Amino acid sequence: MIPSGNKLETAQEKLKHFLGIEGQLSEDEWNSFASIWEVRSYKRKEVITRPGDRERYLYFVLDGAQRVFHLSDDDKEATLVFTYPHSFGGVLDAFLLQAPSAYFFESLTASELLRCSHESFTNALKAQPALDAIIQQSVHQVLAGLLARMVELQSFSSEQKFRALLKRSPHVLQCVPQRYLANYLGVDPTNFSKLMNAVRV
Repeated sequence: MIPSGNKLETAQEKLKHFLGIEGQLSEDEWNSFASIWEVRSYKRKEVITRPGDRERYLYFVLDGAQRVFHLSDDDKEATLVFTYPHSFGGVLDAFLLQAPSAYFFESLTASELLRCSHESFTNALKAQPALDAIIQQSVHQVLAGLLARMVELQSFSSEQKFRALLKRSPHVLQCVPQRYLANYLGVDPTNFSKLMNAVRV
């Protein structure tokens, strides 16, 4: 369903607030960037990107929860990233490099996302250096978060990983099913239930 003008404008304002660009772009510059985004809705458990796909779109989450995961040759899943309002989504490395995706991107719940094409996105950054700097800062924050997550996976106990997740994303228990959280933390589902009972949420 094509969103109404008001609905799209509201979604674009959420993106604007997330980027924190109030006063950094002129109204014309913002309107030009906002115009490249469109709203798309996805059903629960809908695969948006598959391994081997070229990630054509960058997403911004308006509603719902999604994940990026890897599926091994023996069908073992590894949940790598959760996305939920308001954050960028998709297989970001495949989008930035325009290389085939190595991962799945799927909706865990019914979801509503803004999306823009790689071509439109790169053209917007080339045309607006101030916007390019803002996006680069967002990319740096994502990289910092990924490095911190690697430390957690390699160094933290199960309880420490659980506490770190709740500190970083305290709302995650309400929007992501527990079995995916257990997989994300590398914890057996039974042990995850014990953590839920042992750790004060």
